[in-house]
Amino acid sequence: MLGSTHGTLTTDSRRTRILACGEGTGPAVHGRPAGAGDLDVSGRPLHAGVPDLDRFFRPGSVAVIGASDTEGRPNTGITRQLLDWAGRVGARLHPVHPSRPSVFGIPCSPSVADLPEQVDLAVVLVGDPLPVIEELAEAKVKFAVVFASGFAEAGEEGAAAQRRLATAVERSGLRLLGPNTNLNAFERFRDDLDGPAIALITQSGHQGRPVFALQELGIRLSHWAPTGNEADLETADFLSYFAEQPEVGAIAAYVEGLKDGRAFLLAADRAARRGVPVVAVKVGRTETGARTAASHTGKLTGADAVVDAAMRQYGVIRVDGLDELQDTVALLARARPPSADGVVVYSISGGTGAHVADLAAEAGLRLPVLSDARQAELHQWIPEYLSVANPVDNGGHPVGDWRGRKIIDAILDDPEVGVLICPVTGPFPPLSDRLVRDLVDAAERTDKLVCVVWGSPVGTEPAYREVLLGSSRVATFRTVTNCLTAIRAHLDHHRFTAGYHSPFDEAPRTPSPSFRKAQALMRPGQQLSEHAAKQLLRAYGIRVPREQLVTSAAAAVRAASLVGYPVVMKASGARIAHKSELGLVKIGLTSASQVRDAYRELTDIARYEDVSLDGVLVCQMVEQGVEMVVGVTQDELFGPTVTVGLGGVLVEVLRDTAVRVPPFGEEQARDMLAELRGRALLDGVRGRPPADTDALVEVVLRVQRMALELADDVAELDINPLMVLPSGQGAVALDVLAVCR
Repeated sequence: MLGSTHGTLTTDSRRTRILACGEGTGPAVHGRPAGAGDLDVSGRPLHAGVPDLDRFFRPGSVAVIGASDTEGRPNTGITRQLLDWAGRVGARLHPVHPSRPSVFGIPCSPSVADLPEQVDLAVVLVGDPLPVIEELAEAKVKFAVVFASGFAEAGEEGAAAQRRLATAVERSGLRLLGPNTNLNAFERFRDDLDGPAIALITQSGHQGRPVFALQELGIRLSHWAPTGNEADLETADFLSYFAEQPEVGAIAAYVEGLKDGRAFLLAADRAARRGVPVVAVKVGRTETGARTAASHTGKLTGADAVVDAAMRQYGVIRVDGLDELQDTVALLARARPPSADGVVVYSISGGTGAHVADLAAEAGLRLPVLSDARQAELHQWIPEYLSVANPVDNGGHPVGDWRGRKIIDAILDDPEVGVLICPVTGPFPPLSDRLVRDLVDAAERTDKLVCVVWGSPVGTEPAYREVLLGSSRVATFRTVTNCLTAIRAHLDHHRFTAGYHSPFDEAPRTPSPSFRKAQALMRPGQQLSEHAAKQLLRAYGIRVPREQLVTSAAAAVRAASLVGYPVVMKASGARIAHKSELGLVKIGLTSASQVRDAYRELTDIARYEDVSLDGVLVCQMVEQGVEMVVGVTQDELFGPTVTVGLGGVLVEVLRDTAVRVPPFGEEQARDMLAELRGRALLDGVRGRPPADTDALVEVVLRVQRMALELADDVAELDINPLMVLPSGQGAVALDVLAVCR
């Protein structure tokens, strides 16, 4: 570590609350309330206000509803902790209980209406908070915390109770934390630490303990928001608020489910604009994890691939373990921006250096070979037979005298080097003591990142406890993996924010001319025929093959002569999903007789399979290119999403796809292609020419526009295959499936 110096889909009420933060309302788009420039073309918000939570975290006055001082009662312990906390933050505490004259010697009010002053925060300790919410609203209380459980985490009956609570809160005008939350917001935070702080958001209080414990290693924590079931205040609210706090250097989050996908993206966008790193553990990578998270907090976990992509789009660093969360957020909160992205591994052992260098390269870090001049300089102090190209092996003995500091300084002086990693697999005093002192001293004079991996399982050595953890400039880790994860996150974060442009600034706000044409093709609740679906693509400027829809063999022959041989013939109908599997596609037809025979065979198969046809398509045959898939699906959390990947008949086997949540720009579209395992196919392999990736990117962006404009109309769109032709020749949608909402 660096040393010291649970809920529902987006609802109309939630959208109204977002708009109320300065956006306003206006004419409807697609039937949704719209603001003048503040909604995108799909009717989703492009801006969200930052909730003023100052009086939540630093209230002037606090009411404790259901306060107790009877020993052995749960409410007594809570009341005592709140009393201590109120004293630390300078708040006046007012106990409320109908039958107690006082609690811990403080006069007790019999009801909320009898409070001696208007309070900023009410902590509700009663089992049924609903009646209390109405009383708090009348008393104009700003914030409330509800600890009670038995809501959305407890099944449908509890979910219904939570909906009633959320509705009451919405009417009241106050903001509520919980239900099913805890006392983490009222912990004792150390006030003797300085430097940038970590703000913490968790949906499970226990899962935040490792980050909270960083204070014992000298790393400052400023806030802890235990969001619980998120009937009102949610992860996105605290994320937006923390991103605006000047003392916050990084935000750590443990997320079991997101209440509102768009609200989360807007909050992450705010953090990205301000350059505030966000590191998150998001439960739900597996079906088991998703099911457990839902039972715990009643949240939608969302399709994990979509959640992962959405986080990546907005620079949220997703990690898996709490130890990774702890180490990564600590580094990001305290480390200065990198001056270079080159990483050097420096060790007393060639074996250790080689091992760590392998892991670093595998983690995606750049390990530059040091220049001949730099290597010659290092060999002044390191024997010639040892390698100093990177990793740098000093052989051990130089760390015990004046040479050790010279070596470290020479490495850090290299302009290509931004990060120095020194793995110490186990203590070897007195040499290891001298080594860590030299590293700490060198770190004090440089802006570059110095990382030490202290591998001793004991962790009680003075070199570790006193020297390394006593430094605010050295990042100290206990495992190589966590060190590399944190460094990669550090470099990626600064690379991301340096070039960040918010996609919300450029998101379309008004429908394109294509929208009206496309709407005329919609058939609510039905799948479009291939012919109609291709008309939909044409409306948005996406190229399709030359083709004609025919209803007789003679017409098919005439169409083939106009389209040009060879041709492809396909059955076209509103309920045909997999034509190839049913034998409803004929390719490579080169003569009129073949076309006649194919027409009869296709219509015979359709009759046998009881498939209704609107005709047979006679299509231009396009052979040379890379088969891709571009599609749209509706995610229950984020709305329309766009996918691109390797296509063709094996698309479901290969499962090589990348996904993004609109809005996004050209750079993100190109990043999608870079994520594909089969990306090399687009660059040209085995003598094949490179594909027209510019045309592919253009199709992705046009499909995104379609996904936004037709968000209320299209449930699913699947262009497969999209044949991407050689460079400069474009891309052609050979087949498409479209299902209307």
